[in-house]
Amino acid sequence: MSSFHGWKCLYVLFLFCSLATSGSPAQVFKSLANFEGTDGEYPLAKLTQGVDGSLYGTTSDGSDNNGTVFKIIRAGALSTVYSFCTSSGCPDGSHPNGLVLGTDGNFYGTTYGGGPNEEGTVFKITPTGTLTTLYSFCANPPTCRDGALPQAPLILARDGNFYGSTTIGGTSDCYGGCGTIFKITPAGHLTTLHRFTLLEGWYPNGVIQATNGQFYGTAFNGGAHCRSSGGCGTVFEMTPAGSLKILYNFCARPNCPDGNSPTSLIQASDGNFYGTALSGGIICNQSIPACGTVFKITLKGTLTTLHRFDLTDGANPNGAIMQATDGLFYGTTWYGGNTTACHVDGCGTVFRMTLSGTVTTLHSFVYTDGAVPFAGLLQATCGVFYGNASSGGDLKCTDFEGQGCGTVFDLRVGLKPFVAFVSKTGGVGQKIGILGQGLIGTTAVSFNGTAAGFTVRSQTLLTAIVPAGATTGSVTVTTPGGILTSNVPFYVLP
Repeated sequence: MSSFHGWKCLYVLFLFCSLATSGSPAQVFKSLANFEGTDGEYPLAKLTQGVDGSLYGTTSDGSDNNGTVFKIIRAGALSTVYSFCTSSGCPDGSHPNGLVLGTDGNFYGTTYGGGPNEEGTVFKITPTGTLTTLYSFCANPPTCRDGALPQAPLILARDGNFYGSTTIGGTSDCYGGCGTIFKITPAGHLTTLHRFTLLEGWYPNGVIQATNGQFYGTAFNGGAHCRSSGGCGTVFEMTPAGSLKILYNFCARPNCPDGNSPTSLIQASDGNFYGTALSGGIICNQSIPACGTVFKITLKGTLTTLHRFDLTDGANPNGAIMQATDGLFYGTTWYGGNTTACHVDGCGTVFRMTLSGTVTTLHSFVYTDGAVPFAGLLQATCGVFYGNASSGGDLKCTDFEGQGCGTVFDLRVGLKPFVAFVSKTGGVGQKIGILGQGLIGTTAVSFNGTAAGFTVRSQTLLTAIVPAGATTGSVTVTTPGGILTSNVPFYVLP
């Protein structure tokens, strides 16, 4: 794992989280910032917390219509970190798809377009905006055996490499290719692990790495059913070497009550996977044929539809749901919700769901505070949820359907602060990064009850050495403000 040595001691507190420490159960939604076009528009990807406690994200458009990397700090101050495609030919890429924090404190991501072949790139960017293009897709046009047009964020896997997907390329089984799964090192060496066939899926949505070390994901299209329309989507399992098997084909029943066009997965604390299907379920209205679903699927492929949206509680969930520190699921929908203050389809919702599938609408968007939230939510280490809406906000910015360029928002439901990991796996003796707040003055770090050596780097970052005898479980950090517990277990590798 890369060393954190040399990182400057950062004293920037995650100040816009400060109210979350009160523990108040009140539910409060707040629009933090509006995009104005010149600083970006159409934010489509989930936010990421940096080592300085700030939030980082991407916009797909804006700044000459090619996208940006942005940072939001304190009570909503928004700044542009990088603007894509400022050079002729867009060698750095265009239309970025979100960021993942690396063990070196930098961010890694993909762009949907640009690069020498105009088929997308993989990049690294520092928090201050120095960008390095690591790989450009479609190295051998026109076949694009290495894939083309990546549209999902990367993940950092337990081997220290990044994994992702391309929407097309790979094989000739689909028009333009069915897509690929790839591995790329932090230095930029890319290996294509799997090339999809139409029966396996088309347009893969990225992957996650499960606790068993295998990779799991969904394909938005393709599969065994609905062949006349290109397919209804699949859930798949893939080994680290790239061997793939299908766990589930969507629209297995008439009229797709099990869902259609699945989006990203998560693995929950019960070991099962949970995800959303953008369509299928219940017919909404004339403009939205079906409202979408939330489902659970076991490692063996048994799928249970937990909830079917009905427009009043939302429609078309696109971003991945997330499991918060209270054990419940939180997510967003494109449409639905308030159809009076918005339009007939609604502007979208933020929702909470129990493990059994009971959904509660926490917020319905109304243009001025955002519309069409495309991505899922981030729970920052202060306990607060953060997200973005792809349009709405300042209606003077009318580049997207005349209804604003997008917003960043927060939602407070009274959840307490915690600590999180840069990478949630590591072996004995490895140095890992732990994110939090109020960390200066920390007196102890423990891995599932085993004390560890540590170094405080800033109020929002410390590094710890995985101690001998450590076992998989929660990590606790004793700070002047109290004991903070990790939101997920840390997995000690053999």
